[in-house]
Amino acid sequence: MHGWIILDKPLGLGSTQAVAAVKRNLREAGFGKVKVGHGGTLDPLATGVLPIALGEATKLCGRMLDASKSYDFTICFGAETSGLDAEGEVVATSEYRPSLAQVEAALAQFTGPIEQIPPAYSAIKIDGQRAYDLARAGAVVAMQSRTVTVHELYIHKDTAIDGLDSVTLTANVSKGTYIRSLARDIAYAVGTVGHVAMLRRTRAGPFNLESAISLDKLNAFGQGAAQEDIILPIEAGLVDIPALNLSPEQARAIQQGRVLTGIAMKDGLHWARGADLRPIALVENVDGILKTVRGFNLTP
Repeated sequence: MHGWIILDKPLGLGSTQAVAAVKRNLREAGFGKVKVGHGGTLDPLATGVLPIALGEATKLCGRMLDASKSYDFTICFGAETSGLDAEGEVVATSEYRPSLAQVEAALAQFTGPIEQIPPAYSAIKIDGQRAYDLARAGAVVAMQSRTVTVHELYIHKDTAIDGLDSVTLTANVSKGTYIRSLARDIAYAVGTVGHVAMLRRTRAGPFNLESAISLDKLNAFGQGAAQEDIILPIEAGLVDIPALNLSPEQARAIQQGRVLTGIAMKDGLHWARGADLRPIALVENVDGILKTVRGFNLTP
């Protein structure tokens, strides 16, 4: 069993719990033991696209972690919380509410490469310990600024009145971007404080909500529903890079880990496939030298 299950993760479910749910339903559907991993943590308070890799697709989890992602999120103005989300303890308040025009004008300064301080309640390790463990223990956590990229940031849902209590935005961001920190900093930029009241991931790499299934549909699969609409092929996680058709001799060389030269192709990542169109490997071409990045062991 190789491929992807794209879960529309519901509120309150952690990413590890989602992986456990997939494993359970695969067992109940009769697939036995299958290697399972997820392509990017999604907090329990967030919903949306969670790519879950099966079998040989788990070799692409690292690539999925590095992929850009898109989110819809609501900033609630007037209260900053310890976790920068709806469950944290209130640590700062403000009576000031910005206008929609002020919010819109502030977004430009958060587009492109920006410096961002991650939340103290995050999975980042400090001296070998998770920041959220230190924060929960009452330690003062000094988070270091990091450079991330916000590719797009715009108002998703207009609330065309002065004195906004909240605003919903859409962001397309690089790996490592914390939406909670982005919301905090936008609130600061418009003269108030705020926290994330709603967070929904709408895209992770090549996967979006259109390919995602509900937890109910996943559970129905475990009870015998057809798998065609549930499990996507491994190449569904590769559609954002070019395919490379190989001859039988070239395919054997790549499968053996040998370097190929003399193939007319652009530099960069490709996914190689044989005559049967099955993925053979993730490969990279640099100056005419083609090397294997990840090989796939897919049985016919």
